[in-house]
Amino acid sequence: MSAIDYEIEDRTQATERHAAEPVRPSDVEGLRPLPRISIHAFCISERVQRVMEQCAHDRRMNRVSLRITHGNIAAAANMFSSTPTPNLIILETDAQPSAVLEELSPLAEVCDPSSRVIVIGRHNDIALYRELMRNGISEYIVSPFSMADMMSAISAIFVDPEAEPLGKTIAFIGAKGGVGSSTLAHNCAFGISTLFTTETVLADLDLPFGTANIDFDQDPATGIAEAVFSPERLDEVFLDRLLTSCSEHLSLLAAPSLLDRGYDYDRAAFQPILELLQRTAPVTVLDLPHAWCEWTRTVLSEADEIVITCAPDLANLRNAKNMIDALRKLRPNDKQPHLVLNQVGMLKRPEISPQDFFEPLELEPVAIIPFDAVLFGTAANSGRMIAELDAKSPTAEIMSQLAHLVTGRATLKKPKKSGLGSLLGMLRKK
Repeated sequence: MSAIDYEIEDRTQATERHAAEPVRPSDVEGLRPLPRISIHAFCISERVQRVMEQCAHDRRMNRVSLRITHGNIAAAANMFSSTPTPNLIILETDAQPSAVLEELSPLAEVCDPSSRVIVIGRHNDIALYRELMRNGISEYIVSPFSMADMMSAISAIFVDPEAEPLGKTIAFIGAKGGVGSSTLAHNCAFGISTLFTTETVLADLDLPFGTANIDFDQDPATGIAEAVFSPERLDEVFLDRLLTSCSEHLSLLAAPSLLDRGYDYDRAAFQPILELLQRTAPVTVLDLPHAWCEWTRTVLSEADEIVITCAPDLANLRNAKNMIDALRKLRPNDKQPHLVLNQVGMLKRPEISPQDFFEPLELEPVAIIPFDAVLFGTAANSGRMIAELDAKSPTAEIMSQLAHLVTGRATLKKPKKSGLGSLLGMLRKK
């Protein structure tokens, strides 16, 4: 998370008194992650300061070093007279349009030529805007403004608009081991690649016990371990050598599934390979193990979409609740994770009913998948996907709907009365 240095006494209490306005996920959904830059914001009003605090806690700012200071342009000039200026300085002013350039003059004398500047003012004055642009200011924003406005302005300065768009990252994780999260991830990746003819990479992040190679009947000699433990070798050529083709549009970054070493990682161990995948693949599906540590938190905090798979028992309910609460704090400006209830209706197993399961979570399920030992067992043992075995089954339809949902595509057709449609209908009626 971004480093924030508050230079105000009792900052925690002030933030609680002036809660930030909620951010709509749709406003920031299209924004790209920012590169590793340093930003120093000087704020004179609580409103602007709250917006900058929202920016600081957004996942797209994870690589940014952001410092927020309560002070005006004169305070910035005084500070930077003895310290280097950052990549971007954000300044708030309440001066009249005719006095803004004069207020900026002392800062211009100490500011590094490579530093960019955004000015926040109170007056919607086109003449002032043009004058600031002529004098090297990167952007002028009129207050009040939203977090999305500020993020868009920063992105316009530091993110190349001509660059290829970043690929979408979809992370799957189970609320408990053995709930079928990996099976859903593999079938969803297969569905995305076949339904939309989109180049898709499935990355198995469970290095010691991953099953993606088994589920796709593959035995690759290389995979994700080489990328994680040799980040200095990573480039597009090396990535191509590590990928295994599973179908025309689906590639696999397989786990070694060997216990010949310990698999201990630091929090950023997977970031180099995931950043490379974002630049090279339109869609990346991440199959995460059931674990909660620094590296899984980091991966989840930066994913575009998250799918949590649960089974209908008490341990899953508790874990799902804890995970959802934690993710809301990690990703305050993003959409909620998608919740899937799997293995429903297992013979002779006491279960929590769907309505009782989802009520305390305060989150509607996106899919409820009936337990089908024959279908899932046959698929796993034959190295094939559900859609390959029985494309017309209710479960295959659910997988298709899930693929549409996580990629943000419109549903091609309504679900059948069985499976997803009927189960969700029953849930809503109750």
